[in-house]
Formats: sequence, C-alpha cells, structure tokens
Amino acid sequence: MSFIVIIPARLASTRLPNKPLADIGGKPMVVRVAEQAAKSGASRVIVATDHEDILQACARHGVSAGMTRTDHPSGTDRIAEVAAQLGLTAEDVVVNVQGDEPLIDPGLIAATAALIGGGVPMATAAHPIDDIADMFNPNVVKVVLDKAGRALYFSRATVPWHRDGFAASRETVPAGYRPLRHIGLYAYSNAFLQTYPTLDASPLEQIEALEQLRVLWHGYPIAVHLTPGAPAGGVDTPEDLIRVRRSFAG
Repeated sequence: MSFIVIIPARLASTRLPNKPLADIGGKPMVVRVAEQAAKSGASRVIVATDHEDILQACARHGVSAGMTRTDHPSGTDRIAEVAAQLGLTAEDVVVNVQGDEPLIDPGLIAATAALIGGGVPMATAAHPIDDIADMFNPNVVKVVLDKAGRALYFSRATVPWHRDGFAASRETVPAGYRPLRHIGLYAYSNAFLQTYPTLDASPLEQIEALEQLRVLWHGYPIAVHLTPGAPAGGVDTPEDLIRVRRSFAG
C-alpha cells in the first residue's frame, strides 16, 4: 500500500500558544511529528500550514511543507488544499496525521492507510475502553461498528449503552462490555479528500461537534482499524508537553 502523510499545522492554539513550534528535544513539535510519520513507510510526508514561521521551521529541518489559506474550518480542508497542489491521482491514499502527535505509532498510520480501497474512501482507528471514567467522559469520543468493521456512529455519549449493566451500577464496567474509543487519525482516497470540503455540514456533526459525522450523514463508509491498546497521547496542554519532552530526553 502506497500512501502519503499530510500533517495539518495551524499556529494558533487557545490552550498552548505556538504549539507546532514548541521545542521537543531541540526540534519543533511539528518536525518531530513528521519524523515519526516518516517511519510508517509513507512515500512522502508533508506539512500543511497557514503560517510562514512553520514553513521556515520545516525548511530548516529538511521537512517538506506547503502553504495554505488561513480560513480553513478544519484540518481536513487544509490537507485537501495541499493534496490538490501535489497533483495526486484519484486513487492515491492520503493520511491525516495531527500536528500534535509526536509519539504516534508509525504502524498505526500504515494499518489505517491499508483500509482504503474496495469502495472504502475513508478510514480511521479505535481501541477498546477499559476505564469506566473514560466511558462516561464526553471528551473521549466513542465509535460503534458494524460486522464489517465500518463505523455506524461516532458519539461523545456512552455508546452502545449497556442497558442492564448500567441499570445495576454505573461504577463498574459490565461483564463483556468494551466500548471503543475513536483515535483521531484519518486516511482517505484523494478523490474523497477533494470531495469532503464540498459536503454540507450535517446536523449530527453540529450537535456532537464531530466532523467525521458529516461523512456518515452523506452516506460514505468509514472503515475502522482496531488496535488493542491506547496510543501515546498527543499534546493539548502544557502538562502534555512536559510528558512528551520526557520521552525525548536522553
């Protein structure tokens, strides 16, 4: 499976200013993400950014980068612009790796990319949830699959709801119950990636604040790669940045 990785990197961040340029072991975070993504076997890794400072930081470290408009509503729209600049074929596979995931598993990238094809224009990943607090945490996005491993629905709610188990107690995990946490990694055929920005936003997407629901709303399937455990966390807060810096120390 041949694929390319595009990393959306926007300089503005409400919780962590200038996050893509945060130093991690002597290199900007976005560069660390690109280096990790390159281990996946991608034929090319490129950063999609709206800021000259990120463009220059990538150039200093030998990372390819493309400039985009500043008004994109999502990272998906941003990488679609760069993919269009590259002159890809409709069948080429593009993986969206978030710019704040310097510890992302390269194997997870490759496995998600491998699901594209055979009528599947988009893929993502998930892992089982074992912690009861995560099951009820709206910041932990859940996904429900059909028997073919394709997404039926994504939600911030606890789905599927274990009627009998939670009627007895919401303090313990019901026997045999393992809901799935969605991992924010996406792969697309380039044809679908270019279609996505033309799709109208859906009511479900607006209610849940989950842009992947737009895809299901319009009738496109999303395949889901299941991995047994949670991947290393990304960087959303100053505390996350300290944790990741420790991983690169020494």
